[in-house]
Amino acid sequence: MAEIFTVSIAKIADELKLEIVYAPKDPSELLISDNDCNRPGLQLMGFYEYFNAERTQICGNMEFAYLASLDEATRRQRIDALFATKIPLFVVARGHELYPEMLEIAQKYEVPIARTEDSTTAFIASLISFLNVKLAPRITRHGVLIEVYGEGILIVGESGVGKSETAIELVKRGHRLVADDAVEIRRVSSSSLVGSSPDNIRHFLELRGIGIINTRRLFGMGAVKVTEKIDLIVELEPWDSEKLYDRMGVDNQYTTILGVKVPSLTIPIKPGRNLAVILEVAAMNNRQKKMGYNAAQELLNNLGLQMDNKDTVKNWDAV
Repeated sequence: MAEIFTVSIAKIADELKLEIVYAPKDPSELLISDNDCNRPGLQLMGFYEYFNAERTQICGNMEFAYLASLDEATRRQRIDALFATKIPLFVVARGHELYPEMLEIAQKYEVPIARTEDSTTAFIASLISFLNVKLAPRITRHGVLIEVYGEGILIVGESGVGKSETAIELVKRGHRLVADDAVEIRRVSSSSLVGSSPDNIRHFLELRGIGIINTRRLFGMGAVKVTEKIDLIVELEPWDSEKLYDRMGVDNQYTTILGVKVPSLTIPIKPGRNLAVILEVAAMNNRQKKMGYNAAQELLNNLGLQMDNKDTVKNWDAV
């Protein structure tokens, strides 16, 4: 069974500048687990088929205009029916004043109420964007995540292969470190992954022979980043003279993480190879491929040869 993640109403209020009008207990103890939300216009009219009571409910001009058209007894009955479903959070948009019975019924069913000055549409967009990140499915993998020319590169490989040393060289060349050792990967949409570092080791990096360093304090704020989309996975491995490595870039390698396919490369390492420069080139080449240009394809076309693409997919979900 998939793990269920939650975020507190206190964090939502802090991030989206919400005014907590009523909370049955400490907002930090009230949790949201669904990353979607709903405008309960149909529910206020009495229609509850397919209604998901785990979603945040948001009322704006339209809903309040409808409530104003009802007599007091009917309005109380409709609000009571909505709050009786024990919705996790009721948000009033555009700074509307609450009806007296709304607060009374909220206290009856212990439904938290918050208010925002934003328009309903703008608030819904901000809320969904925030919840998609905080409630996203996630895994933690050993590696280093660094931003190179705007491309998020996840460097993986056996312990001691040189991931952190490569990362520090890239930082010295002006790129930004996101995470070292443990990378927390979240699926924020059906096609994108975002990586970050656990809070307790953020900005720290281990260099064998030197020890632990704080990248932000040594190189400044411009050398670090909190999160980054994962655009490319690079696996470093010791050079094996008996193994055939791809020299043309014809075959496409992908790694599947949380159901999302990410382009990947395997780079053999041995003394004398400048890994920082290689990864810079890999980042720029990956960006070119996303923009529709493939150097291997052009070379083979110039030679009059046909490019036979082969996809190799490694599934990390089973790791």
